[in-house]
Amino acid sequence: MQQPSHKVALLLMIIAPTMWSTAGVLSRHLESARGFEVSFWRSFFAAIFVALVLAWQHKGKLGKKIIALGPYGLASGFMWAAMFTCFMLALTMTTVANALIVESFAPLLTAIFAWIFLAEKIPRRTWLAIFVAFAGMLWMFVDGFSKLDARGLIGVMLALCVPFAVAANVIILKKGGQHVDLIPAVLVGGLLSAVLMLPFALPFSASTHDLIILATLGVFQLGLPCMIMVHAAKGLTAPEISLLSLLEVVLGPFWVWLAIGEEPAKATLLGGTVVLSALIFNEVMAFRQERLSKAG
Repeated sequence: MQQPSHKVALLLMIIAPTMWSTAGVLSRHLESARGFEVSFWRSFFAAIFVALVLAWQHKGKLGKKIIALGPYGLASGFMWAAMFTCFMLALTMTTVANALIVESFAPLLTAIFAWIFLAEKIPRRTWLAIFVAFAGMLWMFVDGFSKLDARGLIGVMLALCVPFAVAANVIILKKGGQHVDLIPAVLVGGLLSAVLMLPFALPFSASTHDLIILATLGVFQLGLPCMIMVHAAKGLTAPEISLLSLLEVVLGPFWVWLAIGEEPAKATLLGGTVVLSALIFNEVMAFRQERLSKAG
C-alpha cells in the first residue's frame, strides 16, 4: 500500500481507536465467557480474520508474507501479543481504572522513544498535548484509583507492559513499516496471544451466542482496526499515533452510556473532554503549521 496523506492517516487513526472502544458495549452482552476465555477467543478470531484477508489479498502467498516480515515484523508481532494479553492479565489483579491510568503513559513513552530511536523532533505543542491528555486521564479515573496491595501492584506492573509495548510497536511501525509490510505482524500477535491465553481459558464455557459476539470482537474490535493502524502509521508521527490511540479510552464509556444507559461519572466526562481537547489542539496546530510551511 502507498503511504497515506496526513489527512487520510489522521482519519484512519480516528477510526481505529473508535472501533477499539466498542469492546465495553459488546462484552456487556456475553452470557458465560469471562476473562481469559474472552481474551483467547478475541485473539483467535482476530488472527483468523487477518489470515483470511491476507490470503485473499496476496492470492494464497500468506506464508511468504509472514517469512518476509523479518526482524521488524517479528518484533512487532511480539508487541501486539503483549498488548493483547498483558491488559487482560492486569485486569485480573487490579482495577480497570488503575490499568487505564497506567496505559495513558503510552504517548509520553512514545515521544521519548521517537526522540531517542528515530531522532524525531517533538514539537512543544505535542509535549503540551501529551501532558494535558495524561492529566485528563487522571481526572477521568482518579476516583477509582485504589490503594495497592501486593496483588494490585503486580497488576499495575503487568499493565505497565502495555504502554511500553505500544510505544515500542509504534517505533517499529515507523522504522520498519516504510520498507516492510507489517500488517502480517498483527496475525503473529493474535496467534501468540491466543496460544498464551489458551491454558488459562480452559475449560471453555462460551455459548454459541457468546462466540458470535467474540467473533465480532475479534474481527471489528481487534483485527481490522489494528490493520488500519498499521497503515495509518505510515502518514503520522509516532507521538500522534499514540495520542490518538487514547480515543479508545475516552469513547469507551460514552458508547456504554449511549447503548446501555450506564451513565459515567462527572469526572469521566470532564476528564474525557480534557483529553479530546488536547488531541484536537495538537492536530489543529499541526494542520496550521503544515499550511504555513506550504505558504512559505
